[in-house]
Amino acid sequence: MRVLITGAAGFLGSHLCDRFLAEGHTVVGMDNLITGNMDNIAHLFGNENFNFIKHNVSNYIYLDGPLDAVLHFASPASPIDYLEHPIPTMKVGSLGTLNTIGLAKAKGAKFLIASTSEVYGDPQVNPQPETYWGHVNPIGPRGVYDEAKRFSEAMTMAYHRYHGVDTRIVRIFNTYGPRMRLHDGRVVPNFIYQALTGQPLTVFGDGQQTRSFQFYSDLIEGIYRLLKSDENDPVNIGNPSEITILQFAEAVLKVTGSKSEIQYVQPTDDRITDDPKVRRPDITKAKRVLNWEPQVNLEEGLAKTIEYFQGRI
Repeated sequence: MRVLITGAAGFLGSHLCDRFLAEGHTVVGMDNLITGNMDNIAHLFGNENFNFIKHNVSNYIYLDGPLDAVLHFASPASPIDYLEHPIPTMKVGSLGTLNTIGLAKAKGAKFLIASTSEVYGDPQVNPQPETYWGHVNPIGPRGVYDEAKRFSEAMTMAYHRYHGVDTRIVRIFNTYGPRMRLHDGRVVPNFIYQALTGQPLTVFGDGQQTRSFQFYSDLIEGIYRLLKSDENDPVNIGNPSEITILQFAEAVLKVTGSKSEIQYVQPTDDRITDDPKVRRPDITKAKRVLNWEPQVNLEEGLAKTIEYFQGRI
């Protein structure tokens, strides 16, 4: 296949490029580098099957030649990023989705959109199945990301129903691993950086809010299987092993061997406004349709991630 991957210089986009190239496909990577990093794909330059185009997908996309699949992964993804870039976040979810799915339609290509567990908002159902419509504050500070993703799903299904585009929607739950940005504000790099530098691990609130962490390689496998499947409706890809943020902080301390203390803080900015209190995927559908479930346990994944960050501090 020849595939276009937007957000190619980002954490997940770069790993997707690696996977498709490893499977023998040709990859066109596209990124405007608002949060992406060329270091993530530097090893791919010189590969005759990889081509990179610096471009903002919220603007019209022209791409010569045939395409078999478009994977739209361009978007700020951490609260710090989308609070700093609220309008570009909404544009890439709306205009960016329109441009990428329009390209897929024109090329007769499959279209896969990277959605998120944030479409469920601060859920009142736990775990969250794909049939749950969510509990989202559309005018809160996080709404720029949550609603952009919800809109992108609606756009994707409209093109599928009206134009017959062969679409896929992956709802991604908390994912971590090498190539995350050290200071992107998310809990995994935050805790690892603090533990490795001897700083207190700052836990927001009482630390009892829950998350479900999956290692990036499990997610990439799920996405690859989803693209090859015939499933057009959304599919959750995440780890159903739910732990509190406090338990996660303790796991980071254990794996790093750090003597850092845990410090409870109450931010006064928008980082925790509408922050989900629980987060756990129901992966019944992924098991049934994709024969997929996560394989990497938290301790193993953390060890690999910590090793990566140790080389960058």
